[in-house]
Amino acid sequence: MSLCPEDKHIQLLNKNVYVLRLGHRPRRDHRVTTHVALVSRAFGAKGMFLAYVRDPSIIKSINKVIDRWGGSYFKIIDGVDPLNIIKEFKNRNACIVHLTMYGLSIDKIINDINSKCLEILVIVGAEKVERIFYEISDYNIAIGNQPHSEVSALAIFLDRLWKGVELELCFHDAKYYIIPTAKNKVVRKVE
Repeated sequence: MSLCPEDKHIQLLNKNVYVLRLGHRPRRDHRVTTHVALVSRAFGAKGMFLAYVRDPSIIKSINKVIDRWGGSYFKIIDGVDPLNIIKEFKNRNACIVHLTMYGLSIDKIINDINSKCLEILVIVGAEKVERIFYEISDYNIAIGNQPHSEVSALAIFLDRLWKGVELELCFHDAKYYIIPTAKNKVVRKVE
């Protein structure tokens, strides 16, 4: 039995969003890449691709979260060739959005993305991103023009894309639910 009230369950069916993580260095970036995946899932993305490398520990961590907190539709695929993934999405007429501090301001471009893009592949980098990804992207978007975290950039982009409705996202397949309270931690387990 789900603890999601029907009116609180948000169906973000008007867009399919996926995240492509570039430059993951397993020993150095494990925590940040895990957080990219957590934000992706919690903020309504359908899945994440991890470019070039395999990192089963990230998949295991996220699958544990999915098992407890729901969102079984969310999948991570590691070891992918990012250019092949981008070509596949372009063949499906998806928009390729690259989050970079060198791009155009999100406030100037988000309405265009919302009106034109039904499927989106969001590129987030870990280290210096190769020029080809700037050129192949439909949109190079900046969440400010200062150095910052790719995790925060992704969260802000997804929040602007969904206009805040993702903050009420509730997964019907969850085993645990947080009951919001002003001063306590309340978690309910589905029996």
